[in-house]
Amino acid sequence: MLSKSVTRLTPKLRTGVILSLLLGATITSVFAQNTLTLEQAIAMALEKNYAIRISEKQIRIAENDNTLGNAGFLPTVTAAAQKNYTTSHLRQEFFNALQAPLDRAGVNNNNSNSGATLNWTIFDGLGMFVAQDQLEELERSGRTNAKITIENTVADISSAYYEIIRQYQRVRALRNALDISKDRLELAQAFYDVGTGSKVDFINAQVDYNGDTATYIAQVQTLRNAKIDLNALLARNTTEDFEVSDTTIVRRDISIDDLRQSLLAQNPNLVFAAQQRRLAELNVKALSAQQYPQVELLGGFNYNTSNNQAGFGLKKGRNDVWSYGARVSVNVFDGFNQRRRIQNAKINSLIVEDQESDTKNQLLAAFDRSVLSYRNSLQLVSLEQANTKLARQNVDIAFERYRVGNSTSYEFREVQRNTVAAETRLIEAEYNAKLAEIELLRLSGGMLEEVRL
Repeated sequence: MLSKSVTRLTPKLRTGVILSLLLGATITSVFAQNTLTLEQAIAMALEKNYAIRISEKQIRIAENDNTLGNAGFLPTVTAAAQKNYTTSHLRQEFFNALQAPLDRAGVNNNNSNSGATLNWTIFDGLGMFVAQDQLEELERSGRTNAKITIENTVADISSAYYEIIRQYQRVRALRNALDISKDRLELAQAFYDVGTGSKVDFINAQVDYNGDTATYIAQVQTLRNAKIDLNALLARNTTEDFEVSDTTIVRRDISIDDLRQSLLAQNPNLVFAAQQRRLAELNVKALSAQQYPQVELLGGFNYNTSNNQAGFGLKKGRNDVWSYGARVSVNVFDGFNQRRRIQNAKINSLIVEDQESDTKNQLLAAFDRSVLSYRNSLQLVSLEQANTKLARQNVDIAFERYRVGNSTSYEFREVQRNTVAAETRLIEAEYNAKLAEIELLRLSGGMLEEVRL
């Protein structure tokens, strides 16, 4: 039956129909391959995504930095050893006439020096305790920053995943419209062949069919590009093909009040801002600690040897020296620079506090915008679902009227366009509702707990 319909068309139109059928076969084969679920995509990204891998390595750096030695609690011990050799040509004359002049070449001397020194700060105005708190806070902020990266990446992957579903739904809608255009073209040619239809209607049907084919081809390319984008986020071969679900399920059980409270309690950006405020406060304490005296314990051991072949004076020698003591130092006056640094640190602490408040304000504003978008999209989904159902019924009626000659091709084309527009609005409403849902989960800090999107 299909081959007969294609054979009846002109060679040019036959080529277009075959191309369309081949594209349809391509899409069918694409979605018959391996299925990739959203949960699988997220798990793959958590393992391979480059941004996540970088953030994990940055956490390891912060962990390595968080030590007692880096905070200044432990002593420092320095050891050194040195060996020197000299070759001399001695020429010496003496006031004592009885002592013969000395003229000796190739006099070899050597000496060695080795030792170790210890320096241990036992009091620095409690600065070492502040430094330890800073290192711990930096490690926590590093983990929070990694969580921000992970949650943003998961949100990006979820959006990219549903973008593929959106583009596939548009491919399916345009494919249905193309099938209707093909049926209309066949009817228009049949009417023209038997003399009951005009050539204008036949040509218009050809033009519309070709236009729908071009739109369909472009949409197939858009779908493939969407898959490339997701593969790039998953850090795998960008040309790898896969199948996804063909339906966007919008959740309607989200508690807005619970998500708002979750945002205030655990949004990683807000947590990170609070950590930066604490770091700024600790910086003030660290600079203030430098105003107090610093007490250090000092110790050392030095070992020296010498070997003199000049023939006079000391021939060989060795010296062992132990030393120990304490040192107290205090910054008496440095041109008021210390006071200036403390004042600037206090001002910076106020700036960071304002930044935290601004971050909170911006997050709440973004949350409220997402809530409005989510609720509006849900209303549009319900409206467009009913509208699309009516539009599909209308296109069936219009096609039957056109087939029996009770409607013009223009009227049928308008009904067809309205149907495609209704289906497109439904697809967009579902997609926008899903994006708003994802954004609400991301802002609430529950992206990792909610992979069931």
